[in-house]
Amino acid sequence: MNPETLPLIDGFCDLLWLEDGLAANTLQSYRRDMMQFARWLEGKSLLAVVQGDMETYLQYRYRRRGSPRSTARQLSTLKRFYRLALRDGRVTHDPTVRLDAPKLPRGLPKSMSEAEVEALLAAPLGDDVLSVRDRAMLEVLYASGLRVSELVGLRLQSVNVDMGVVQVMGKGNKERIVPLGEMAVEALLRYLHHARDSLLRGRVSEALFVTQRGEAMTRQAFWYLIKRRARQAGLFKLPSPHVMRHAFATHLLNHGADLRVVQLLLGHADVATTQIYTHVARERLKQLHARHHPRG
Repeated sequence: MNPETLPLIDGFCDLLWLEDGLAANTLQSYRRDMMQFARWLEGKSLLAVVQGDMETYLQYRYRRRGSPRSTARQLSTLKRFYRLALRDGRVTHDPTVRLDAPKLPRGLPKSMSEAEVEALLAAPLGDDVLSVRDRAMLEVLYASGLRVSELVGLRLQSVNVDMGVVQVMGKGNKERIVPLGEMAVEALLRYLHHARDSLLRGRVSEALFVTQRGEAMTRQAFWYLIKRRARQAGLFKLPSPHVMRHAFATHLLNHGADLRVVQLLLGHADVATTQIYTHVARERLKQLHARHHPRG
């Protein structure tokens, strides 16, 4: 690998963090894309790349059967890198300027039916501390539509149970207030009063949700938690935390929520991102019509 590669990629990621305030996971994705391309260059400088190199690289990914979605994401990363390099005078031309990303099918996000969500929420029914905690986490997730990183990142001071809201720090360090609803607040109070101290065992933590070791819940631990509870609920398709977020948005729209309200609750910067859920809701309405209408 060219000796200037790592400093260039580090500087690129630092610039993205300074200018856009991107989360650590997003910056890691940018870094992976850049490193993959740099390794393919086999020692050629990133700043010496021409359009022909980019075209050859895309052909290489096509031959390796790289998915259109991952190729589009990587090309987006490279376009950002070279736009910034051109702006800062590191290159005299942008080798990506004439390249178009592969066209992607408009996929509908996976979701869950309301009956499936109810079964999942009912799975941790016991009075033991883990069941109380798991029920609280699942209720808060479904009531708020938080990203899993936002859920496990909640602090004690993030929650106002009297007002029934949670303060969330989302992507790009953008703050929003999300209502929880009565059932989530009830499950949360039960966890705070009867389970959290037992899990901490005398330790001190600012994290709202903690593990048996008294540490802050991690994304990986919660992923395992939701899969285990889904099996317990007898769900055929095991959901991910993100599928619960999709269910939150879809069910709101199915029950008449305004798209702009859903956008604010999800923390989407652009309503176009939220608009995909109108297609999900429309598909659900079609299914209901086909099943129950005499001429469906």
